[in-house]
Amino acid sequence: MKTAIATFMTLAFMAATATFMMLAITVSGCWFSSGTNVSPQGGIVPKDEEFSITVPTSNTVKQGAGVAVTISLDRGAQFKQDVQLDIKTEGISVTPINVLVKASDKPDVQLNIVVARDVAIGEYRVSVKGTPETGKPTSTEFTVKVVAQ
Repeated sequence: MKTAIATFMTLAFMAATATFMMLAITVSGCWFSSGTNVSPQGGIVPKDEEFSITVPTSNTVKQGAGVAVTISLDRGAQFKQDVQLDIKTEGISVTPINVLVKASDKPDVQLNIVVARDVAIGEYRVSVKGTPETGKPTSTEFTVKVVAQ
């Protein structure tokens, strides 16, 4: 009788383990094949539903002067969301510092960089962060070199 109970318990344990394994495979299979992937770009990224930000590669501004630069929102073919751009810097002035780029807007945003006469000569970083309505944000930065007048 003890052998029969032990055999029954072993079989029940094996059946429960097999059922758990099948459930785990099914659940993980659904999770991994959901059609989305995580990208260094921002957004929720089923294929072609991502965005990135393009900034100028180099900028030189004289003390006491200003310059206009363009940053671009590069949208995937299926990316149809508004994106909030937040621009931060120290030591120089950049306007605007917040821009909402609507899904229907052109992807280019004009920034005005103004350097005061008394700003130290050197390089200054400008950070640009893009946050979509849903999904992950992305960010990048560029450098502005301040030279003598």
